[in-house]
Amino acid sequence: MDITHLRQDYRKEVLNRETLRPAPMDQFQFWFGQAREALLKEPNAMVLATVDAQGQPFTRTVLLKKLDDRGLVFFTNFESRKAAQIAGNSKVSACFLWLDLERQVSVNGTAERISTAESLAYFVSRPLGSRLGAWTSQQSSVIKSRSLLEAKLHEMKQKFADREIPLPSFWGGYRIIPESWEFWQGRQNRLHDRFLYSKSGDRWQIDRLQP
Repeated sequence: MDITHLRQDYRKEVLNRETLRPAPMDQFQFWFGQAREALLKEPNAMVLATVDAQGQPFTRTVLLKKLDDRGLVFFTNFESRKAAQIAGNSKVSACFLWLDLERQVSVNGTAERISTAESLAYFVSRPLGSRLGAWTSQQSSVIKSRSLLEAKLHEMKQKFADREIPLPSFWGGYRIIPESWEFWQGRQNRLHDRFLYSKSGDRWQIDRLQP
């Protein structure tokens, strides 16, 4: 299959040092707000990269559910493959791709569990089906058929039919604490605008990178 002819030239926006916010989280929130205003599908979807004990990288898409000055929060099963890899190596990377805006944001840092109280606050806000799903799936483990998963879901529906669904002890959130951010704006002729925020003590250093 020859796909060498697939090509898109980017012309929508420019990114200048003068217009960047001093703090990367402020810049991210600004761009994220524009992604929401553009009605992009799942603007909070981010590709999360972790590494196993043999140094093999793994990626998957998760949803950003909270962001503040401390970092970016996502939720998962603590017995999943990603959680096991984070336990062995807390260094992670995440990438947001907003193609309709010709933009990309990459974040490198460390992941740590958030408090049970924070996880509970989010869990009770989830739809009923999502709360049941957290109890149903032994995430990342092998299963022989879809029917077994659906049977487990039915079992959970019966179990919690007449009471509140509690937060599973094996489920909750991680916060990515950023150590660097890169903001990428597509430009014509592949001469993209790239700016790297690097942590230097309590301050952020901003450098333009060549495309």
